[in-house]
Amino acid sequence: MAVRCADWAEPVRARAREQLSAELDAAAAVRLAPLILRLGGRRRGGFALGLLRDVLRRAPRERMSPLLASGDRAVRRLGYGLALERGLLSAVELARAAARDDDTVVRARCADAALAAVTRDDAPQVLDALLGARNPHARSAGVTALRRLDQADRAVDFLADRAALVRACARYVLRQQGTDPLPWYRTRCADPADPALPPGAAIGLAECGRRADAALLWPLLDHPAPGVRARAAAGLRALGVTDVQRMRRLLDDPAPGVVREATLALLPSADALPVRWLLRRLDPARPPWERLSAWRLLGAHGEDVRLRAAVALLGDPGEPLRARALPVVRGALRWGAVRGRSEPAFAELLARGRALVE
Repeated sequence: MAVRCADWAEPVRARAREQLSAELDAAAAVRLAPLILRLGGRRRGGFALGLLRDVLRRAPRERMSPLLASGDRAVRRLGYGLALERGLLSAVELARAAARDDDTVVRARCADAALAAVTRDDAPQVLDALLGARNPHARSAGVTALRRLDQADRAVDFLADRAALVRACARYVLRQQGTDPLPWYRTRCADPADPALPPGAAIGLAECGRRADAALLWPLLDHPAPGVRARAAAGLRALGVTDVQRMRRLLDDPAPGVVREATLALLPSADALPVRWLLRRLDPARPPWERLSAWRLLGAHGEDVRLRAAVALLGDPGEPLRARALPVVRGALRWGAVRGRSEPAFAELLARGRALVE
């Protein structure tokens, strides 16, 4: 019946709509919600969707619970949207939903609504749910609420959060009460051997520091924790400070995250790295992350070098890199002929590439 409400034939459509309007109660609406939501995107599907919303707006609170617990993301969005519209959920319930739901839309709406509804009586439970959440949006909402609830000092605990959004909110809250977070970061990063140094402190220093603060980040490239080394490399890149030789050694770091950040930092200066050295790093015996790093850095050397690397990878046993190399060779076979390039070395590369592609 719900399907026929969007039927192409007007008599069928009219009869189905009349029948659905007469029979759709709260229980049926909850049961049919997944189907009607999917039909709502079709031509003439708006009638059933509008009827569904009207019925659920009048449904008892207990009938809404299955929508909020549904495994269907669209159904949960509908359920929480209507629950917020009707004011059915407390600030604590909203905070818990923001902390646990896996949908970004539901999390964002519930977190914002929890902050709007929180009172001093339920503040401890709301903050516990938000600040302890795994997702950054909920944590950032909790940190932002600290200022409103006169608990801004607690924002210090989130200056080194793993998420940039949360760190930014913590700095904002502290600045609003007149506290500059930069000295905290400098003090926290002053000991490069501190085993308890959180990675977020290194990147946080770069986010609000100055180029002179690079002096505190360079020693952290030798920190025993891979996360700290990676964030220190990312911080140096954010500050626009790159020493090619000092950063180059990180390409041999055993941690993939460190190699990735070092690669990003070196990309603007890739032409300072020897091509032959980078080509050797494509060797299949090397770890996959080192080979991917070499491929990216070779690509920054220009079209000819990128083609050399791509041809070398066409016979590669590693499918991910071969998949990256294939379109490069095919593109060169097209634009090489168009541009009329005939240099012997380039022609030889094209010939090898053509043989491997075909």
